Amino acid sequence: MNKRPLVWPHGHRVAVVCSVLLETWSDGKSPSYFPRTTPLPPGSKDVAGINWARFGGSEGIWRLSRNLADLGMPATLFCNGRSAEVWPEAVAAFAKSGQDVAGHGYLQDQTLFSMSADRERETIKKTLDIIEKTAGKRPTGWVTPIYGWSENTIDYLAEAKLQWCSDALDASVPYPQKTKSGNIVMIPWSEFVDNRALRASPRIYFDVYKDMFDYLHSCEPGGLINIGVHSHFGGRPAMAAIFRQILEYLRSHKDVWFAHHREVAKWIVEQKFEDTSYPTRFAPTRR
Repeated sequence: MNKRPLVWPHGHRVAVVCSVLLETWSDGKSPSYFPRTTPLPPGSKDVAGINWARFGGSEGIWRLSRNLADLGMPATLFCNGRSAEVWPEAVAAFAKSGQDVAGHGYLQDQTLFSMSADRERETIKKTLDIIEKTAGKRPTGWVTPIYGWSENTIDYLAEAKLQWCSDALDASVPYPQKTKSGNIVMIPWSEFVDNRALRASPRIYFDVYKDMFDYLHSCEPGGLINIGVHSHFGGRPAMAAIFRQILEYLRSHKDVWFAHHREVAKWIVEQKFEDTSYPTRFAPTRR
């Protein structure tokens, strides 16, 4: 096994990937979170919540894409298959700008673990087919909505010839994973996405990522930061302003590798990093 410590290209101390999400719920359904402070009566159809969620495709994705282009920042759009059907122009424009589009299930409120094996495979294929048709290129990666993957999902993703997946909550840096259908690179999901700031100050989004970056940059070379932002929430001016500020802060440091997820996965494979665990990277040398 290759026990070399994880390093990034050209000696960069920290890698940064940006995850933008464009999500769509089932007909008549809305996100489980919303700025409203007074709960609706049980069983009510949340018409306002449905309307609020549509902001992502109508405006948010466009604003985020514009800011990413202004700053020359690579990003991956995690897109529900249904989102690509409802907002094809927005998804196509994001891809045309040079960014990547990855799979994110067909509907945001579907769980893969509740499906039969055949239906789970069909949902993955359906999502990838729709995105390929809309974005003009087949996705190389995936993240499952609402952490709803099954025990077999990673194997099915490898079976679908995907190169990487962000269904990883057990590590802070990428690692290769073997499945029955082949190998796939697991890229950790974001620790702090924008909707966690929903009822607090948007400023905490900047503070969390700044402090995380400062720590990794100072103490843990080879670290990775995955910045997560939702089009229907982070694409609003109040959050987009903070999103831009943290990107500008990160860009002010020279030894940072800004990469697409697929580039990170490719680096892990090409450099043959087989063990990126924390003890391998930082455990004290025994005397």
